[in-house]
Amino acid sequence: MKKSLLLFFIVVIFSSCGSNTSIVNSWRDPKITVAQENFKKVLVVALVKDEASRRVTENRIAAGNPIFRTSYQYLNETTKDFTKEQKLKILQDENFDGVITMRLVSKEKETSYVPGTYTGMYYGGFDGMYTGMYGYGFGNWYGMYSPNFYDPGYYQETTSYMVETNIFSLKENKLIWTGTTESQYVTDLGQTVDAIMQAVVKEMRKDGSLPPK
Repeated sequence: MKKSLLLFFIVVIFSSCGSNTSIVNSWRDPKITVAQENFKKVLVVALVKDEASRRVTENRIAAGNPIFRTSYQYLNETTKDFTKEQKLKILQDENFDGVITMRLVSKEKETSYVPGTYTGMYYGGFDGMYTGMYGYGFGNWYGMYSPNFYDPGYYQETTSYMVETNIFSLKENKLIWTGTTESQYVTDLGQTVDAIMQAVVKEMRKDGSLPPK
């Protein structure tokens, strides 16, 4: 089962494309690495208010890994009024030993101005034009020129999403890894989740939480 979790991280880093997502900061417990934790059953939790987004996110992370379970299967409308202790007992009774959480920390919009540009300009000097084009038809004469076009400037709004990803050991009852990512130009939730996981895996390999490639 330990290999299953490591295989999941390997698959993520090769199957995702996250050029618009990067790690802002991260921390790991120096005494524990994810690789050392023999996780057999891991709960995936997306801490978002929108139920549809929650399910998309959790399904995306859990897809294809037999030890991952989505939280909406266990923590849903029927348990929303439970205490923290009661919810934790559910996880203990279901033999979960690890938890991965993902939550939106902030959403910031930034407006920037993209200046206008000129495209095309005439080429060839006047002397060269008259001497070189003597006796040629209009098509050759006009070919000496490229009309000028101006692309006007415009304001561009970019939205940055800061997302925190945490990994907990329920056996140790402690946080063992956390990282914050920044994603821009988000158009698809599922692809963004993939990109976040890719950035997380890359950072975990860098800090020693996961073995190198």
